[in-house]
Amino acid sequence: MDQNPTCNAAVSSDAQPVVDSASAGPSPDWSYGPAATAKTDNAATHGNAIKIALINLIPPAMIVVVVLFWAFGPKAWIKNDWSILIAGGLTTAFVLSLEAVLERYAGWRLNKREFATDFFYLILGYTAISWVSNKLAEEPLKAVKTSLGITTEWATQLPFLVQVVLMIFLIEFGQYWMHRLMHNWHPFWLTHAPHHHITQLNAMKGAVGNPLELFLISLSVLALFDFQQAAMFCAINVLGVVSTFAHANVRSDPPTFYSFFFTTVRHHSLHHSVGYEDTRCNYANSLILIDRLFGTYREGESAIVGQDERKRLSIWEQFMFPWLGWIDKIKTSRSKSISAAG
Repeated sequence: MDQNPTCNAAVSSDAQPVVDSASAGPSPDWSYGPAATAKTDNAATHGNAIKIALINLIPPAMIVVVVLFWAFGPKAWIKNDWSILIAGGLTTAFVLSLEAVLERYAGWRLNKREFATDFFYLILGYTAISWVSNKLAEEPLKAVKTSLGITTEWATQLPFLVQVVLMIFLIEFGQYWMHRLMHNWHPFWLTHAPHHHITQLNAMKGAVGNPLELFLISLSVLALFDFQQAAMFCAINVLGVVSTFAHANVRSDPPTFYSFFFTTVRHHSLHHSVGYEDTRCNYANSLILIDRLFGTYREGESAIVGQDERKRLSIWEQFMFPWLGWIDKIKTSRSKSISAAG
């Protein structure tokens, strides 16, 4: 099924991004990018280098803040089910604000239409997709766990941070293989392709896609384990931070201690390249370490994203995309029947 995916980087690891000015807008100012650190060491450059370093540390700093909050925050907040929704919303809002002041590419600049579409999918994910996932996946898994007498109380006794790391790996491991399946088996690709028709990356773009794909990618075995609620919320929040930055139009390139383990916008923009074969790499939504382990990691960055000559799909087209082939066949069959009858 999987055929040694290849991925040609639109931008090599030691080159500056190449932007198609006709489709992606003006070339971005890369004064905060990786190449800036090679300038002469005068006072202004020294100050700029410090600024670059601080900007690049924003994603790992957010993860530290998230972990500290869920580990030591007020119990009244930690135990409230609404807290994870609020934390997710605040994460998205913060990264969106960064897009306004630390834009990576002008061609990815958020407009009203893109914002409306992204916001629709964000709400859809928090409501309908979450409800369906709970009813069709999590609750049945919990029922099976109970009927088989499976107990994992040992998990609740693990140190808080160990629980968080274990859950992150369990979630990401499942998502990695589901995502890889979607890129290597046509029926599953049809559900996932709408996500690759996005023509720019923004903080909410991770939520955009066909509802069936959004359900499939949400599946995990987490319901079979017993973990502390605070640790579970922490893991979900950390993954949300990483995924949001991986889709965001933010000029932040985290240091190696972060990018070796976690997916960045450089990794993920390459996954969203314009060629289908070029998308078959960097499958991990948040934990790029898994790609490194299974040989699907590719280095580089792509400023131009989108499939099928970068055709942007409407929400209706995204919903109907997996069924368009069948609809066309039915229409063709009817046309032939009408012609034969005439």
